[in-house]
Amino acid sequence: MNPRQYRYVGPADILEQAPPGRRGQAIVSQGDLAAWLTGQTAQDAGEPFTYVIDLGGTLRLAPQRSEHVACAGREPVLGAGEITFTAEGGAWTVGEISNQSTGYCPEPSSWTAVAAALDRAGLERPPGFTHPIVFRRCRRCRQRNIVKDDHYACAVCGGSLPATWNMDEPGSPVR
Repeated sequence: MNPRQYRYVGPADILEQAPPGRRGQAIVSQGDLAAWLTGQTAQDAGEPFTYVIDLGGTLRLAPQRSEHVACAGREPVLGAGEITFTAEGGAWTVGEISNQSTGYCPEPSSWTAVAAALDRAGLERPPGFTHPIVFRRCRRCRQRNIVKDDHYACAVCGGSLPATWNMDEPGSPVR
């Protein structure tokens, strides 16, 4: 079974600001990660980084304040979120990782594609997202929501949120 592809569902103005064809740094090995981290500022090194898993299954990284859609070169993704790294025994490992991307709103089940990309790059990782997030779009007011404590109610209008992922259903703001 092929993993779900997530298209951008965030604000149109952020999509328009993302340079087409430019992507975050591809990380396919420990060496790639070490070289990329060396080039980051001290401020960036202390914060989580933006990541996406492109449709080829490659981990791509950008500084934390980067938009996921820019890291993905405006393309659909298999996963997206924030990630931190720690050095252990001369190798980099994943410290914390989430699916926190309000532009792509990937499901927690995107972990399968994320884990496969991390494994291919030779990065030790946790068994799942350390901070999984459930996203739903309100069918009444169309707002994006984060479901907290299994409370499936819209934070804006109070409407019921669906039990299944619906971020890209017709009527979503970005097509």
